[in-house]
Amino acid sequence: MINFHSLVSGYTLTGKREIKKWLTNVITDHGKSLGQIDFIFGSDEYILEINREHLNHNYCTDIITFDYSEDENIISGDIFISIDSVSENAKELNIAIRNELERVMVHGVLHLLGYVDGTEEEKQLMRNKEDHYLIKLAH
Repeated sequence: MINFHSLVSGYTLTGKREIKKWLTNVITDHGKSLGQIDFIFGSDEYILEINREHLNHNYCTDIITFDYSEDENIISGDIFISIDSVSENAKELNIAIRNELERVMVHGVLHLLGYVDGTEEEKQLMRNKEDHYLIKLAH
C-alpha cells in the first residue's frame, strides 16, 4: 500500500493511482513485494526538523527515507519530501516541478530497495535507475 500525506497548505498530489502503479512496478521489478510506503510532503522547515531530530543533521534536503522493512522481500518505509526543495531544484534545472518530484519519489523507493548514493559510482547507478524508471512512467 502506498499512501500520500501533504503537510503543505494547498498542495495535493495529482495522478495518485498512476504513481502508485508505477512505484509498485519498480518494487516488483526488483523481485520484492510492496508492504506500506508513506510519502509525506512537507516544507523545508519540516524536513529540517526531521533531519535534526532523527539523523542529527543540521541541514535541509529534498528527501529523507526511513526503511521499516522487517522482511527483506517486503518493502516498507516513510519517505519525507520537501516540496520547497523540489520546487527550487526544478527551477535550477529548468524542468517541471512534477518531473523533479517524480525523480525524488523513485529515488526514495530505490533507497528502500537497497540502493545508496554515497560515492560517485553509487550516485551514477542511482541516477541511471531513476532515468530508467522515469522513462517507464512516461510510457
